[in-house]
Amino acid sequence: MNELTAINGDGLAIRHSFGGAVGDWAARAQRAAVMLDARWRTLATEPEEGAVTAEYAVVLVAATGFAAILVALLKSDTIKTLLTNIVKKALSVA
Repeated sequence: MNELTAINGDGLAIRHSFGGAVGDWAARAQRAAVMLDARWRTLATEPEEGAVTAEYAVVLVAATGFAAILVALLKSDTIKTLLTNIVKKALSVA
């Protein structure tokens, strides 16, 4: 008889015994299920790659907010006058 020990979600051992030709197939199927479960648990413990995308989204939102503040500042009369005077002074030197 083939015996296969699997671990359920609670960490408890589950024992299955299968016999004969059908038992061999069932044991292989059970072993494959256990391996698949182990792979899923491994993948679940690895860091998520989607976190990088979320970080890019946060950076883009912050950059957009910064650009909006710059546009608002550059539209103000004080900044326009300051920049115009700088350009005039630079052109008069040349």
